[in-house]
Amino acid sequence: MEETIPETEAAQIPEQRGESLLETAVRYAGERHWDVFPGTWLEAVDGVQRCSCGDPACEAPGAHPARADWATRATGSATVARRMWQKQPAASILLPTGRTFDAVRVPETAGFHALARMERMEVTPGPVTLAPDRRMYFFVLPGAAAKVPDLVRALGWAPASLDLAALGEGAYVAAPPTRFGSRGAVQWACRPTQANRWLPDAEELVPPLAYACGRDR
Repeated sequence: MEETIPETEAAQIPEQRGESLLETAVRYAGERHWDVFPGTWLEAVDGVQRCSCGDPACEAPGAHPARADWATRATGSATVARRMWQKQPAASILLPTGRTFDAVRVPETAGFHALARMERMEVTPGPVTLAPDRRMYFFVLPGAAAKVPDLVRALGWAPASLDLAALGEGAYVAAPPTRFGSRGAVQWACRPTQANRWLPDAEELVPPLAYACGRDR
């Protein structure tokens, strides 16, 4: 039997207008129990927003790990998260995969097609982010990264033929409202709520996601 979670402010996590990156990171850790770690941030250089890493050609300005040991620094403690963002309040919010969740990445168009298909199939997705690079990330139970290739093959597709990938241990996703340079901010395509607090298994989401990716080839 599923545990009944009383209605709390946790359901309001996406309501971030005016909320600082620090408070948002603390709420992800404290209310959703996601591990978080601070990444790079944006700095104004001659009137242009550049990544704090110093690389003018940075592919994800202000939205990637700032240190090589990021995996060991990630924390699920709201207290520790607050302390880390107090040191650099502008740091991006990054979430390691392979811990409380994995993420299945697909193109934006395929992601929206899949969400519509899931609604018709009465499949409830977990939280889904939309990044400025026009990729969507579907949060699923840990272990998806190992299962997705076989799931795709079982549906009749070669994994390499679809623009679909699973992120597990050793990877991460950027969380709203992290900004990618001048390209915009990460947004929720499917917000975290009480209804999707229990993450789906990859087996539930891969069929509609693979179908949508196959249509978009």
